[in-house]
Formats: sequence, C-alpha cells, structure tokens
Amino acid sequence: MVLQSSGLSKVKDSLTQKIFLGNEPNAELIAILTVYFVQGILGLSRLAVSFFLKDELLLSPVQVSALLGIVFLPWMIKPVFGFISDGLPIFGYRRRPYLILSGILGTASWVSLATIVNTSWAATLAIALSSLSVAMSDVIVDSLVVERARGESQAKAGSLQSLCWGASAIGGLITAYFSGLLLQYFTTRTVFAITALFPLIVSGVAWLIAESPVSKDAKDSNQTNTLPIKHQLGQLRQAISQKSIWLPTAFIFIWQATPNADSAFFYFSTNELHFQPEFLGRVHLVTSFASLAGVWIFQRFLKSIPFRVIFAWSTVLSSALGMTMLLLVTHTNRLLGIDDHWFSLGDSLILSVMGKIAFMQVMVLAARLCPSGVEATLFALLMSIFNSAGTVSHAFGALITYWLGITATNFDSLWLLVLITNLSTLLPLPFINWLPAQEQTEVSKDGEQPFLPDLMSELVLSEAESKIVE
Repeated sequence: MVLQSSGLSKVKDSLTQKIFLGNEPNAELIAILTVYFVQGILGLSRLAVSFFLKDELLLSPVQVSALLGIVFLPWMIKPVFGFISDGLPIFGYRRRPYLILSGILGTASWVSLATIVNTSWAATLAIALSSLSVAMSDVIVDSLVVERARGESQAKAGSLQSLCWGASAIGGLITAYFSGLLLQYFTTRTVFAITALFPLIVSGVAWLIAESPVSKDAKDSNQTNTLPIKHQLGQLRQAISQKSIWLPTAFIFIWQATPNADSAFFYFSTNELHFQPEFLGRVHLVTSFASLAGVWIFQRFLKSIPFRVIFAWSTVLSSALGMTMLLLVTHTNRLLGIDDHWFSLGDSLILSVMGKIAFMQVMVLAARLCPSGVEATLFALLMSIFNSAGTVSHAFGALITYWLGITATNFDSLWLLVLITNLSTLLPLPFINWLPAQEQTEVSKDGEQPFLPDLMSELVLSEAESKIVE
C-alpha cells in the first residue's frame, strides 16, 4: 500500500514537472489552460474569414487591412474589461460571470457570421464581437495567471507563461490543417457554424475557477464595489508614473507598431501563386508546430536570459530571415529550383519560431510588471498597448500598400513593401536600453535597486488597505 502511494506520488510529480512545467495542477489551472486552448482552436475560422472577405464580400487588400485594424479595437480597450472585472463583481464574483458572458458572446457572433451577415459593415461588427469575446476571456485568465506569477522568479513566471501559451499553440495545432481542409468541402459559413461551438467551452469551465464572493452582505456591496475602484485608480497612477514600467512599455509599442504586409501577401499567395485553402491549412499547421517549438525553446533555454538580449537577437534575426520573402515575391526561388510551396512552408516555420520566442518575452515582462490588486487592469493595459501597436502596424501596412499601388491583381511593387516592412523591424533597436537589464526580482551585482523598487514598496500598503476593505 505504501509502495503504491509512493508510485502514484512519483507519477504525479513527473506529470507536474514534465507536463505542467513545475506548476501544481488543479481545477483552476485546468480551466485557465482550457481557455487558452480554446483561443488556439478558434484559429479554425482564420482562413474562412480571409476567404469570406476576399471572395464573397470582394474586398481589396487595403480594405481588408483597414477592417482588421477596426476589429482589433476590442484588444485595444482591454483595460476597460480588466477595470470592470476587478472593480465591478457580478453577484459578488469578479471572474466567473465574465468568462460565461464572453463564451455566450463569442457563440452569438459566429452564429451571425454563419447566417445573417452579408455586407462588409455587418461582417466588421460580427468579427469585432468575436474579437471582443476572446479579449474579455483573455483579460480574465491573464489576471489569474498574473496572480500566480506574482512574487515568483523570472524563470518560474516564464514556465507558467510557457504552459499557457503552449496550450494555445496546441489548440491552434489541432485545428490548423482543418482550417484549410474544411474549405475544400464546405462553405465559409459552415466553418463559422462549427467555430460557434467552441466559445461555449469557455462558459463551461468558468465554474472551475476557485473564487469566493467579494461580499455576501448586500449592505457592504456598494462599499466593496466603490473602494477597490479607488484603489485601482491610485495603484494605476503609481504604476504608470514609474519609468521602470512606461519605458519598457514604450519599447514594446515601437517594436510592435512597425508596418506589416500580411494582407497583401495573402492576396499574393491566393491570386498570384494560386495556393489552395488546403495548402494554406498546411502552412498554418506548420506555423502552429513552429509556435509550439518556440514555446519549448523559450522554456528550455531562454526563459532566464535578460530581456535585452532576447529582443535584440530575435529582432535582428527576424528581419534578416524576413528578407527571404523577396525571393518568393520576385519568383527568384523558382530560378533556384525551389518550389513556391516548399519555400513558403520553410519560411513560415522559421519566422514563427522567432516570433513566438519574442512574444513569450513580452508576456513574461508584462506579467512581472503587475502589482497585487490590479492584476487584470494593469496587465490588460499593457496588453492593450501591445495590441494598439498591432492596429497601428496594420494601418501603416495598409497605407504603404495603397501608396505602392498594390491591389488584388497587381503585385509589381510587393517586393518593395516586403523590403520596407522588414527593415522597419530594426527601428526599435536604438531604444533597447529601455528594457530591464537584469531579472526584475533580484538586486544586481553592482548594487543597483531591483526592477520596480518604488512601485512594489508603495503597493504593499495599498494591498493591505484593500484586504481591510474586503
């Protein structure tokens, strides 16, 4: 009996270390991972949306870029969701009800795309609502992850972020190939109808979140809802006034805001290279594998390396590797005897690995910046700045695409767009010193203060006051 218990304990420890990367598995962690997993699965509709906009609504590359910028708006106002979640509980709960609502909203938006949407404006609204659904659930699970990561070392926080984004990558991996394969046999609206089922999973696992009511006394309810909001505002003011927060945030914005050529390249792939949906599904499968590999590489080798080193090398390498796209858009790869399909697959794989490694650093940095009491709000603020930069990136890309005269059939200047977008990724490098030089929770060897010294000392008192109020 003792031997059996010992054996089970070893199995549990092995699973904890190898599967959960050292994080103690429990119902809440499973719920968090499930939400990230569903976010990955929603990639099933990615190609369907692209073909729906291009072939059924007949939008141009510039129009698609503009639309993507609009539907990204919910990710720009994530602090609003975090603020509401932290300060305005529903029936005394700050997390569960919002997860349930996000799942219902997501299902409704995909059902509308599958049935009644027939215009570009209606499509923009429906896709924006689906984006709102994911953004809302993302705020909630991010706040739960930040609560777990707070006070941990950079390596431990990196392990938790790796686990979460690994779950998202696995979800994307499962549906990547099917995103193209389904379009070979079904309409885009059928794919939307299938996608509508997955947000309901988020509503279901919301009940696994270990959460106690903020206040059971209706008399204290108003006070409970009001004072935490005041604390949030005070803590946020303290946070954003710290150079150690806004300088790294400014760097991330510049890094993410450089223009991209994604929309133009999709039209080039389908109209010029005649890539079929099934093959584009394979490309997404490869990029999903690559994203998972990027998470593993980060977790295994890079999670303790300083932010400056990771960002500098990943930026330079991504820019250099991105230049290989010039071979494809100028058809030089054909002269080298490399088929368009194989070239596209290899290029997507390498760039996805580099992109995921850099993105993991963004997530760890953002999580480490968040103090107690405003996890959802401040983390959402940092992520919304990151996402706002993505909207700026799409806008710049659309503007340059328009200036260069690139259309659904004219790709003569696409090489110049690729050149501009890749060189622009080097622009943040002069500001690399805005990132922390050492791990945030440690005092450096030269006696400098740890990262966020003023903020954390001030927020200890705020946290104590918050506990008294609650």
